Amino acid sequence: MITTVTLNAAIDKTYYIPGFNSNALYRVDQTLATAGGKGINVARVIHALGEMVTATGFVAGYNGMAITDMLREEGIGTDFISVPGESRLCLNIIDPTGGTQTELLEAGPSITPESIDAMKAKIEELAAKSSHVVFSGSLPKGCGTNLYAELIDIARGQGAIPVLDTSGDALIAGIQSRPYLIKPNEHEVTKLTGGLADSEDEIVRAVQQLMQNGVDNVIVSLGERGALAGCEEQLYGVSIPRVEAVNAVGSGDSMVAGLVVADRRGLSPEEKLKLGAACGTANALMPSAGMVRMADVESLLREIQVTPLSSFL
Repeated sequence: MITTVTLNAAIDKTYYIPGFNSNALYRVDQTLATAGGKGINVARVIHALGEMVTATGFVAGYNGMAITDMLREEGIGTDFISVPGESRLCLNIIDPTGGTQTELLEAGPSITPESIDAMKAKIEELAAKSSHVVFSGSLPKGCGTNLYAELIDIARGQGAIPVLDTSGDALIAGIQSRPYLIKPNEHEVTKLTGGLADSEDEIVRAVQQLMQNGVDNVIVSLGERGALAGCEEQLYGVSIPRVEAVNAVGSGDSMVAGLVVADRRGLSPEEKLKLGAACGTANALMPSAGMVRMADVESLLREIQVTPLSSFL
């Protein structure tokens, strides 16, 4: 089993509004609503790839009940902790005419120390039954920046492989506990090492430093340009085909899902990166975040190129 952790779960609503602009009234004809949050997106793609997955995290109020009901209807296992307040609503407004996306993200509930202790116990319980535990997304109010680091230590202590996909201070603190895999973008990865993302050489140096400091796999997303990845003492370049993207939100989460599933299956670094990139690209072809069609994944696997660049450790 794989466990995904979404500490700030949400209902994701996507509105399609041609010609969207400010200071105007729109009647929305096309709307999608799904259970969301980065870890939930990861869980959905893991499930689509045929692996057993349990989604955990914090949920609150009527939105929280809706989140768990939606996931159960999709056949995804859930083991959330309910907290006071209301889970957040996240809006993504897509203008297919102008090619723009506008995101509005609520803050979500404030988490008490008692609920944080309950989450630590939950991670200990689920990690003991899991090959991997994936920690994704922002920290809700009330959670200290070192919480992911603490949860990573708990998961590893139970024999699970910890994966971290977050940003900002939570990522800076989290890497101190040496997660097995992180997936920063090109700007985040150099900030982790005090550099600037002004060249590919700077990104390579940041990847090298992070791996030397104990993070085994550093996958740096470069958007449409693919990825740079450090895996098993080897640097790789990942090239992806151009696609007509429908909605890029959730592509990073989908990539993490592919990487984790490939790792669970014992695939080579090249095959791991191919499956991750295929899932991330396939998500961009779907109208909602954290969704892939297996036909798209299989087709993209044949087009993605993974090239060893250097052995640098």
